[in-house]
Amino acid sequence: MSSVTTRKPIKHTMALPNILTYSRIAAVPIVVGCMYAQSLGGGPLWLRWVALAVFIAAGVTDFFDGYYARAWNQQSAFGRMLDPIADKLLVSSCLLMLAADDTIKGWSLWAAIVILCREILVSGLREYLAALQVRVPVSRMAKWKTTVQLVAIGFLIAGKAGEAILPSTVLIGLTLLWISAIVTLYTGWDYFRAGIHHLVGED
Repeated sequence: MSSVTTRKPIKHTMALPNILTYSRIAAVPIVVGCMYAQSLGGGPLWLRWVALAVFIAAGVTDFFDGYYARAWNQQSAFGRMLDPIADKLLVSSCLLMLAADDTIKGWSLWAAIVILCREILVSGLREYLAALQVRVPVSRMAKWKTTVQLVAIGFLIAGKAGEAILPSTVLIGLTLLWISAIVTLYTGWDYFRAGIHHLVGED
């Protein structure tokens, strides 16, 4: 009698996709620390390059944690919960530091505010719908929004250090940030529209 062995999904918190997500969270204090030391602490410009390198590495893990979770059948409720938290921690902390060091200022602050408010609102909506056992999948547009957002923040982190190589570094970053904010509004409405009938239908 032959037996067939099937590979069961790994739901352990130390599965590789989750480790990659942990590393993205661990990158937050490093990126913020380098930016703070350079801009507010009067440190050397090379700290911006260190912050950018760590930020890029963290952004890459955002792709690979989902890729390996699907490829190796290691998807879990814990991973689905932790992944967007890691994204929001990285993006929010960087935006706050960029506002603090005046890289993002004036009217461009509204782009950052739109992004932060949307992330909070969508997180609240997702949590509410999860309690109703309703799952709202991430749209392709939302993935593009995240990509543009990360690229914009990358240019802004480079900041003055980047200006020495590419004089339009900050301008490119701010332009992409506004594009990201506009797409953010669209995807935020898209999520709200997807869940509105559950909100209205509840007693």
